[in-house]
Amino acid sequence: MSPSTAVAESNAQQTRVEHVSVEHEPAGQLMRAVTQSRYGNAEVTAVDQIDRPTISSTEVLIEVVAAGLDRGVVHLMTGMPYLIRVMGFGFWRPKNPVLGLDVSGRVAAIGDAVTRFAIGDEVMGIAKGSFAEFAAADEAKLVHKPTNVSFAEAAVSTISGITALQALTKEGNVAAGERVLVIGASGGVGSFAVQIAVACGAEVTGVASGSKAELVRDLGATTVIDYTTTNLADVDEQFDLIIDIGGRNNISTLRKLLTTDGRLVMVGGEDGGPLTGGIGRQLRAAMLSPFVSQTLGFFLSEESLEFIEPVADLLASGEVVPSVGSSFRLADASNAIASMEAGLVRGKVVVEVSS
Repeated sequence: MSPSTAVAESNAQQTRVEHVSVEHEPAGQLMRAVTQSRYGNAEVTAVDQIDRPTISSTEVLIEVVAAGLDRGVVHLMTGMPYLIRVMGFGFWRPKNPVLGLDVSGRVAAIGDAVTRFAIGDEVMGIAKGSFAEFAAADEAKLVHKPTNVSFAEAAVSTISGITALQALTKEGNVAAGERVLVIGASGGVGSFAVQIAVACGAEVTGVASGSKAELVRDLGATTVIDYTTTNLADVDEQFDLIIDIGGRNNISTLRKLLTTDGRLVMVGGEDGGPLTGGIGRQLRAAMLSPFVSQTLGFFLSEESLEFIEPVADLLASGEVVPSVGSSFRLADASNAIASMEAGLVRGKVVVEVSS
């Protein structure tokens, strides 16, 4: 989309949507949204007519154009591992019945304390239930969408982008010229990690299935290891930094792949028991780290402007191009989720809410 087109759309939106303050926000207006009333797989979701969300003084109401699907949405939908429920997302049922986090769209209303956005602005970031025609978001979790980035690309970028950025920079201290191994390179976070590492001047090796090797090379990896035919324990190479996404590899195997003073950053974890999921392996690595020369650790992604803004800048510069694997309509969001549950996703999945 050209800048002139973006300006024209923004002006049109401002004439169509009247500014609404918190005190005068209309009540009872309905919208379509993907909801769930209980924990479970994709079958527990449905597209319902519900009230539009109300916003606080520091929030923005977004008319959603597109939303992104990430692994976190699946965990919140299933309520697994149980640690998610203990963390305050609802013990017996989800506190927020509307699914979705990643969002892009246009500002439809702003709270009285909001200063960074105006009605009609095109934004991207993290919302409270983005699989809906309207979603509320904290001003501090939104940025202006770059004019040269589509709504679909913007919608899938924030959560995976900031996770990859933090793993590489804040936690991994990646430097130009280093050798970086990205395990899970074809997935949501992995596809961003490969590109951001390359943008930082690193030489990247990706781990993915053979069917996704071409995708990973297109992202910038110089080498791709096919985990379906090659056991990482048999790889005779060493890396300065390993970004392990998914969490199915033994710590001893990963340490063998690290240089003497190499760093391991674990992102998420899909194995482990129903209580904590893969976090048990991460905790073991963190406990071992003080006693070895290598740095072994994990982190919880921080949803803040400190990382969202650099991701938007990377998109604007073209150094990072979101790998959108497939698109689904809002009415078909359950099929999108089922695809991710079945491991059929390549790159990022976008849910198209409106044109």
